[in-house]
Amino acid sequence: MASLSSASVSLVRTPTHLPCFRSNHGKVQSLNRYSKTKTTHLSINSSLRMCSIAASDSPLSTSVYELSSKKVWIWTENSQVMTAAVERGWDTFIFSSQNQGLANEWSKIALIDPLFIKEGEIFNNAGGRVATIFQVSTPSELKKLHPEAHHVGNVVIDLLDWQVIPAENIVAEFQGSKTTVFAVSKSPAEAQLFLEALEHGLGGVVLKVEDAKAVLDLKEYFNRRNEVHNRLSLTKATITQVHAVGMGDRVCVDLCSLMRPGEGLLVGSFARGLFLVHSECLESSYIASRPFRVNAGPVHAYVATPGGKTSYLSELKAGKEVIVADQTGKMRTAIVGRVKIETRPLILVEAKIDANDQTVYSILLQTAETVALVCPHEGNRSQKTVIPVTSLKAGDEVLLRLQGGARHTGIEIKEFIVEN
Repeated sequence: MASLSSASVSLVRTPTHLPCFRSNHGKVQSLNRYSKTKTTHLSINSSLRMCSIAASDSPLSTSVYELSSKKVWIWTENSQVMTAAVERGWDTFIFSSQNQGLANEWSKIALIDPLFIKEGEIFNNAGGRVATIFQVSTPSELKKLHPEAHHVGNVVIDLLDWQVIPAENIVAEFQGSKTTVFAVSKSPAEAQLFLEALEHGLGGVVLKVEDAKAVLDLKEYFNRRNEVHNRLSLTKATITQVHAVGMGDRVCVDLCSLMRPGEGLLVGSFARGLFLVHSECLESSYIASRPFRVNAGPVHAYVATPGGKTSYLSELKAGKEVIVADQTGKMRTAIVGRVKIETRPLILVEAKIDANDQTVYSILLQTAETVALVCPHEGNRSQKTVIPVTSLKAGDEVLLRLQGGARHTGIEIKEFIVEN
């Protein structure tokens, strides 16, 4: 696949002071030329890597990304946008052919690799063609875009009307081809749509903005998606006490994604230790399975959210994101579709890492056969995946996520804290 930049930046906790490296752009064969009667625009280019999100082995899993390099080009003449991009390791910039002066000025500020637009094509400093630009405003123009019509290279598409359906059509048309397709986006939200179309997304986006915050928001989006590529460290804990405590307001979290056996949400009374509460995906003799639901606990409990943060269950609402994890620590993000708060009988569960540990981890859950905690994963050994809270007893082993206990608005902080 022809690449605009040979320096793709991996999104594993990329520091803001990441040094910039000059990219070398090889010449790319010519594509069908863009009509000279149409105005073309572009500016800054950068590339970064979006990692694969293997949500599960189940065909019901959602939010799955291929392990592929996603490119981001930023279209701007704003120096603050340029600075934000460079500080995040994005060092390839695109200028109009009349903007050589701006390219020279920015080259004095930072180590960048300038590219230039001329008559619907993008060229590198040596005059090699890098990409071709197309504007699409009608379905008939969209149908003209197909892999057989182009040589290997990069295509930038500016969709002047609809975005989601054309993007899905383009993803379907170009899947498996050697052409990298980019779409012009006027906001990080639009960019997300293009990058997620039909799960695989386009090869990249051109972010057309004059506000540095858009660059920060798009980078945060990539960081969240990269985070779920990593595995959480889950610890085996032993149940020390289980007893009924009375009535309370418990929260059912219904997601826009289906969960498979072994998956659930990380919930706990204290942020220092979150239990893996299983979804209601398992069959029951008395009630139909609901693989989109987690009966998560009372309103006061913490739940894990992207970015290493937590949220109170009572704060969740439609559109917010949570972390879904499984027995092995594999995690992904999921969108909340609905939250139900109802008064139900509760049971208190307490656990310790070992018998000599003075730290107690606890969670309250509804007393119901469909509410369960996930057990440790022991290789390929056949064992039960979950234990319903109605069968839970002292000595049983469950999974726990250990982390910092002190929190401010869901963000982990360093301070002395005592919670009981």
